[in-house]
Amino acid sequence: MIERSPHCQATPSLPPQRADDALGRPGGDIRLLQVSAEIYPLLKTGGLADIAGALPAALATAGCDTRVLLPGLPAIRDGLRDAQAVGQFSLPWGEPVRVLRGKLPAVPGAAGSPVLAYLLDAPGLYDRPGNPYEDAQRRPYADNHRRFAALGWGAAHVARGLDPSWAPQLVHGHDWHAGLAAACLKFTAGPPVPVVFTVHNLAYQGIFSADVLGELGLPVSAFQIDGLEFHGQISFMKAGLFYASKITTVSPTYAREIQTPEQGFGLDGLLRSRRNDLSGILNAVDTTIWNPATDPLIARTYSVEQMTGKARCKAALQTEAGLQPHKDAPLFTVVSRLTEQKGLNLVLAGIDDLVQGGGQLLVLGSGDHALETAFGHAAQRHPGAVALRVGYDEAYAHRIFAGSDVTLVPSRFEPCGLTQLYGLLYGSLPLVRAVGGLADTVVDADLATLDDHTATGIVFASFSEADYRHAVRRALALYRQPRAWARVRQTGMQQNFSWAQAARHYRAVYAAALPDLSRIPT
Repeated sequence: MIERSPHCQATPSLPPQRADDALGRPGGDIRLLQVSAEIYPLLKTGGLADIAGALPAALATAGCDTRVLLPGLPAIRDGLRDAQAVGQFSLPWGEPVRVLRGKLPAVPGAAGSPVLAYLLDAPGLYDRPGNPYEDAQRRPYADNHRRFAALGWGAAHVARGLDPSWAPQLVHGHDWHAGLAAACLKFTAGPPVPVVFTVHNLAYQGIFSADVLGELGLPVSAFQIDGLEFHGQISFMKAGLFYASKITTVSPTYAREIQTPEQGFGLDGLLRSRRNDLSGILNAVDTTIWNPATDPLIARTYSVEQMTGKARCKAALQTEAGLQPHKDAPLFTVVSRLTEQKGLNLVLAGIDDLVQGGGQLLVLGSGDHALETAFGHAAQRHPGAVALRVGYDEAYAHRIFAGSDVTLVPSRFEPCGLTQLYGLLYGSLPLVRAVGGLADTVVDADLATLDDHTATGIVFASFSEADYRHAVRRALALYRQPRAWARVRQTGMQQNFSWAQAARHYRAVYAAALPDLSRIPT
């Protein structure tokens, strides 16, 4: 069944830094500005939004007074309440930007109160429907360099005291969209403000023609190998990696992998040179949202102590997806962007074997048109056993994890991955490749780990059709051993991927960055 879901110029003069809190709000002892292009639940295209939405509340418990800076995209703007203008500035190409401060009731901050947000009000840049990065034909917007340079300059202005009532001690930028923040701060007058830069996926680097350098407002001296120049072009990602005080990425294994030519995407040399400033902090899960015992989006709640509801969820999901309602058919699922990175060519190659082995497959995602088409053909070839929904539907994703038996994440590379964590917590055994955060979070079910009760899923090593198909056969065989299957599922559901632990690690990075101003590259 196939469904489609609805669903060099002069350096600008900045105001002097101010650090007093005239609002009198209780806060932590580190004032932090988090900069990202999206935030859950207002706007989400991937795991970045989940992290950006969960971090403010988690960091509050670690002693951080966190505010967020976001582009004025329609979905984010619509979620802003009590908005008031705190200042404005002109972008290097002359476009004015108002900075609004308000609350985001949908995003929790300290003690559950709404997180405080700064929004860049620039309709000419952001007032566009749909995807924040691409048009309706999935082509990157031609002015993306301006749209995300504005985010970097916005961070610099807020960090330098645009809001007279509050200024951060430190900026935390997420992925290439916030990559220019550190460079903008570097090349403007004022006390140093450390920047922590988090790489969510090094494959997406924000690369633009060198011709746009004049529009970015940075001096010509920034366009060199010790700067943001990348093979004759401009890389926003490289700007973040070079000018930030500290660098983090979203799993310990990925932090090591991106220092290699295989997964460094041309930046491995720079990352090796900055290895002492690089940390891998494993992503976490917000269990107020992802918890089968309390999830209002699934057919029936359940827990590791009482699993009856999971069978109800599976039956409901099979019916909703148009799959045959066979309770004994192991249901494999994919919830993912449909890209080559995710190893979906392996899934396609193994569909016939999976179905012949008695399994079913449900795919939710969108992306590469060829992959969408191929999964559509597979659904037509195996009616009742294979189903596809093109698009993304958050509520449907919850129902998929609750109703499925196996979560497939056979990625070519994977910085961390969140779907395998959701699978673990919902009792859907992850079948993953041993790469990045997948290797850090899933323990393979073999004789030893089954014996000592540490197994949580199925793990394979080589990115090959043969290894993937063998992993599927192992999953099918394990499913036919109900006691062993239940034991692995129980162990997975008891894993702890709490934000409290991740927040402590981020706090340690912030504390290391604050006194270490001399380490900012010059």
